[in-house]
Amino acid sequence: MKVTVVGAGNVGATCADVLAQREIANEIVLLDIKEGVAEGKALDIWQTAPINLYDSRTVGSTNDYSKTADSDVVVITSGLPRKPGMSRDDLIATNAGIVKTVTENVVKYSPNAIIIVVSNPLDVMTYCAYLNAKIDSKRVFGMAGVLDTARYRAFLATELNVSPKDIQAVLMGGHGDTMVPLPRYTTVAGIPVTELISEEKLNEIIERTKFGGGEIVKLLGTSAWYAPGAAAAQMVEAIVRDQKRIFPVCAWLDGEYGMKEIFLGVPVVLGKNGIEKIIELDLNDAEKALLEESAVAVKSVMAVLDTMNATNA
Repeated sequence: MKVTVVGAGNVGATCADVLAQREIANEIVLLDIKEGVAEGKALDIWQTAPINLYDSRTVGSTNDYSKTADSDVVVITSGLPRKPGMSRDDLIATNAGIVKTVTENVVKYSPNAIIIVVSNPLDVMTYCAYLNAKIDSKRVFGMAGVLDTARYRAFLATELNVSPKDIQAVLMGGHGDTMVPLPRYTTVAGIPVTELISEEKLNEIIERTKFGGGEIVKLLGTSAWYAPGAAAAQMVEAIVRDQKRIFPVCAWLDGEYGMKEIFLGVPVVLGKNGIEKIIELDLNDAEKALLEESAVAVKSVMAVLDTMNATNA
């Protein structure tokens, strides 16, 4: 098994490190556009193998996609963070150009790969990768829900003073402040969370989850990387080991939940073929309204990319 991580920044390097330490693939290729960065980080990770006792080989490459050939799974983390004075449209234009180039090169050398997108803005960059990969939508999807539910579960574990291992949750919608955590589907060792926490406190945690990324940016002055990197690695593991795990991922909807031609966070079964199945929950009216509101926000961002593509055509 071979996995490539494109982008050797904090998120990409963390993802590669987790993949190596858990021996999820025989070979892990780390690729970046900056000279020597991927090679240096890959070498550093490989030198932990004798200490942490694993056999996965990490290899670095500066923009040489031939090294990624025949990858089974490719994780795309490439892109620039939003800088002061940069509009949302500026960020989309910049990162869409990067993701387009990366995706075309990935598919050229690994036409059968499954592609996981981590680049931001997540929903629209997943859409960008899908448009340029020109492969089945079940093999192109985004990592957002795994990270967002991890934050939600971590906050609940802290509040309830219980193990995060016992908390299960579903979260839907776009990645950002329109995400839709679903308390009705949140349990602690099978117990509905609403029996263990007040509605007021639960709503506070939901709001904190929605802005979880921003909270870390304020503290660090940069985006998170440990949790996003580990979340992407968990998705890779589910695919490589054909685990049939149920995760919320940014998936292409074609009628599910009454929505079409949109990338939106929904629960899916992940296995060796990528998205094996999209799970349709029986949402109540309030939950449907929140999901539709989130979809409107995501569609508006996707429309920005469509307009840019039409202008450049």
